[in-house]
Amino acid sequence: MSSFTFGQKIFTPTPPEKGSFPLDHEGKCKRVMVDYMRCLRDNKGNNTICRDVARDYLGCRMDNNLMAKEEWSKLGFGDENKKET
Repeated sequence: MSSFTFGQKIFTPTPPEKGSFPLDHEGKCKRVMVDYMRCLRDNKGNNTICRDVARDYLGCRMDNNLMAKEEWSKLGFGDENKKET
């Protein structure tokens, strides 16, 4: 027997606006990602120490159209005086 009930709405999933972006199938940002993961491992998961590497990773993703270009301040980097790339 089928468990389908007549009149039941069919759920159509929609992706979130932020927090989901394409995978880097071509490995364009793999080196920076590995550097970031290594930094996290070496610093016992303390991402504050790895902010520069995280910024480089997000910059690589934006430069290669793997995520939408955003202002650094919206990504939590507004307090830094580092030049935008």
